[in-house]
Amino acid sequence: MSALAVKICGLTDEAALRAAVAEGARYAGFVFYPPSPRHLTPERFARLRVGLPPEVAAVGVFVDPSDEAIAQVLAAAPLDYVQLHGRESPERVAQVRRRFGVRVIKAVPVAARADLAVVGAYRDVADMLLFDARPPQGARLPGGNAARFDWHILQGFDPGLPWFLAGGLHAGNLAEAVRISGARQVDVSSGVEVRPGQKDPARIRTLLRLARTLAPAHLAGVIPEDGP
Repeated sequence: MSALAVKICGLTDEAALRAAVAEGARYAGFVFYPPSPRHLTPERFARLRVGLPPEVAAVGVFVDPSDEAIAQVLAAAPLDYVQLHGRESPERVAQVRRRFGVRVIKAVPVAARADLAVVGAYRDVADMLLFDARPPQGARLPGGNAARFDWHILQGFDPGLPWFLAGGLHAGNLAEAVRISGARQVDVSSGVEVRPGQKDPARIRTLLRLARTLAPAHLAGVIPEDGP
């Protein structure tokens, strides 16, 4: 891999998905959390999944899901990763990974360096981590709030797993975010929307074209090839 890996998350329509695929997104994120404006039913996901080529990983985003909720999505169409974006314990992450035989991304909310202390507990049970801004007080959603955190918090930090940077990223700050944090993979949702839940294909194209220029030599080999 020679370029920054990008996940376009919260995809809900074919036009946005086509733009993400055409411009080289490495991951396509689909949200299964009813309070979110980006929420999909399993049936809607299955229709979108048809347009996803094998080289683009399908990521299902869940928040403290039941086994039944995950099973319903997997029965409709396959996922390459389950992203757990709630308060899931390390034990719950391991359980999901083992029961469903899928790779797992665990989201970690960050507001201060001390928030990184939990990473060690997830190192042996998750396949990747995602560092997102801690939700603002009173926020209804655990992510997708267009909020960012101080990227300097991640400088020099090695979590021992591949990881994503998330939280308030867009074409205007992507280069700075990557330079400061050292991120090799990024997750973008609200930063390519015209309103919550409505992706803009033009903004997706702009961001992904920029991402292709952010290709430091150390980016090789960050995506695990083996399952759990």
